[in-house]
Amino acid sequence: MLKYTIKRLLMLIPVLLGVSILVFFVMHVLASDPASIILGQHATTEQIAKLREELGLNQPLYIQYFNFLKGILQGDLGNSLITKTQVIKELGSRFPATVELALVSICLAAIIGIFIGVISAVKQNTIVDYISMIISLLGVSMPIFWLGLMLIVLFSVKLGVLPVAGRIQMGMEPQHITGLYLLDSLISGDMEAFKSSLSHLILPAVALASYSTAIIARMTRSTMLEVIRQDYIRTARSKGIFEKAVILSHALRNALIPIITVIGLQLGSLLGGAVLTETVFSWPGVGGYVVDSIIKSDYPVVQGAVMMLAVIFVVVNLLVDLLYAHLDPRIKYS
Repeated sequence: MLKYTIKRLLMLIPVLLGVSILVFFVMHVLASDPASIILGQHATTEQIAKLREELGLNQPLYIQYFNFLKGILQGDLGNSLITKTQVIKELGSRFPATVELALVSICLAAIIGIFIGVISAVKQNTIVDYISMIISLLGVSMPIFWLGLMLIVLFSVKLGVLPVAGRIQMGMEPQHITGLYLLDSLISGDMEAFKSSLSHLILPAVALASYSTAIIARMTRSTMLEVIRQDYIRTARSKGIFEKAVILSHALRNALIPIITVIGLQLGSLLGGAVLTETVFSWPGVGGYVVDSIIKSDYPVVQGAVMMLAVIFVVVNLLVDLLYAHLDPRIKYS
């Protein structure tokens, strides 16, 4: 496994290099001139040229790219062209909010998705199966931003039981540990802060989890249908083992590998693709910050965020691959 892990880590180098080239040249070729945006529409040509020189934007693209690559190797993602602050600090202050939202969403999606998938497989071609698959179809089909707005209208505007947007921050500073406010409040024993943080998290987590729930449910159903037809499942039933034990201990465990793969991929996608959800709910995460930076053509922020999310995505996939051996001892790494 050690050799396999080292091999996979080495394979990350060309992948991340390709990501860096793609995001760098797309931003510099297609985006607007940040100097013009910073100075405004009344700026003169001389002022724009001077600012471009100060920001290093007048250098050839290949020199700018190698400077960007050099900074990454040194752990420096550069400074924001707009705020002049270090990109790594800006992302670091917002990333815990994205992690918190993504983790709660993927846990919600995994629990509900696996439950729906197992029930659908066990009750194949029944009304329960049809209803479950309709719910999954709706989860795949509904745009997240529309679902988010509908949740706000129903639970915040009409019923008034949940906050419209944002994340609780007031009163959390003394107990602040990780930036994960829900976890921090639980560790510190501040149940009022925990309840308040949870209330702010419910709607964006449900909206973000909807698509992943549907994908996990469909994968669980199809895998379970294949597993429960195997001979060892019939053997387990013939031994008089309770049906619930057969489904959970034998069928579900052997069906987990493709399900875990989907969950891992969805987690990576949630960490990097929560842009719409964070925008709709004004969530103070990386997604909303990147959208604002794209609008302002803040190259360093977008490049740094994409590289950070790319690293996280490939590492999550590596961890999922390494988890396979614990789920199925027959798997050998080479």
